[in-house]
This record gives sequence, structure tokens and C-alpha cells, in this order.
Amino acid sequence: MELSNKTARQIYKEVKSNPARKKFGFGNKAALINIDLQKAYTRQDLFKTAYETDPKQIDYVNEIAGLVRNKNWPVIWTYVAYHDSGDDAGVWGTRTDTEDSLQNIKFGSTRSELDERLDIRKQDHIVDKRMPSVFFGTHIEMLLKHYEVDTLLLTGGSTSGCVRATAVDSLSRSFRTIVIEECVADKHESYHFANLTDLALKYADIESVSYIKELLRSKN
Repeated sequence: MELSNKTARQIYKEVKSNPARKKFGFGNKAALINIDLQKAYTRQDLFKTAYETDPKQIDYVNEIAGLVRNKNWPVIWTYVAYHDSGDDAGVWGTRTDTEDSLQNIKFGSTRSELDERLDIRKQDHIVDKRMPSVFFGTHIEMLLKHYEVDTLLLTGGSTSGCVRATAVDSLSRSFRTIVIEECVADKHESYHFANLTDLALKYADIESVSYIKELLRSKN
């Protein structure tokens, strides 16, 4: 194992700036999947489980959603919520049992609500999920096949959790996978940048908001 005194942020910057780094690229048609932009994770003024990496994250997500929607490509929003018993969280919900614990995000609770700043439209798809990957136990893969999508654009949180799990599952299903850098967030910069590094090296392309906006505007 290679040892280093560099921070996760420094290592990520080196990987990102490497001109020899190959990418999967953009295919023919994309879906935008916005992962768990719900109040439990976005409203730092309400919940200590919330986090922010870029203060303009939600603004950027709304911009990208508008561009994707203008092409009649699918925009998908996911959120995590559980029944009163919490049994549908499985073993994931057994490690702690506090008001902030995952399995205590109940259907109909404020913690389960998508952030009111999000620009969600009638034609968008809203999907509840139980596990880290958006693919597990949901109908999202069916939606993507129906729309004949070959590329996924990922936003949301957390970078080290549900974004990473979704990116790995996306690649495993042979989708070109792009994580939009300013649109994903985590609780600590170490987890955030370490996982961006690993995703960039193995599972996904990490692209900027400006690059994605330009690309979407140029696509016929």
C-alpha cells in the first residue's frame, strides 16, 4: 500500500488534473438522478444529520434539471423513508436507535420531505428507497430502460454513501456514469474527496457543473 501525508482533497486534485486520465464519456441520452436531497440531509438549520459542500448545490441541481427536462429526458428525485416499525431498514437500521437514526426517518415526517428549494415538476419521477443504491428495491432501472437511457448524471448525497453506491451499481449495469462535482455533498471533506477520487479512478466521470451545462446545451 502506498503511504502519503497528503490530504484527501490534495490527492483528489492531483487525480483530477491528470491529463492522461481516461473517461467513460457521455452517450446518447441521459437521465438525471438527484439522490436524497431531503430535509434530513439538506436543512442544516433543522437537523444535525444535514451537510453542505457547495452552498449553491441546490441552485446547480435546479439548473441541470431544467436543461435535462428541456430535452424530454427523465429527471428522477429519490428520498429515504421508512414505516413506523423501521423494519424495512433491515439490518442497516439496527446499529443505533436515536431520533437521528436512519430508520427513524418516517414516511410523512419533515426529515423525509424533499427540500422546498428544489424545482420539482409534474413530469418528474419521485422514488422512495430504503438502501444506499437507488437501484436496490426500486423501479428506477425499469424507468431507465423505458427511456432508452445510456448515461446517468448523479447529484445529491452523501458522496461516500448513496452517491457512491449508486455510481457503482450504475457502472455494474453498464451505464455511463457522471457525478456532477458541485452537486454532491458529504459530512466531512475527507470522506467527500476520498470518494470522489475513488469514483474517478474506477467507476464514474467526475465533471463540473459548467461542463455539464455546456454539454447539455450542445446536445441535439
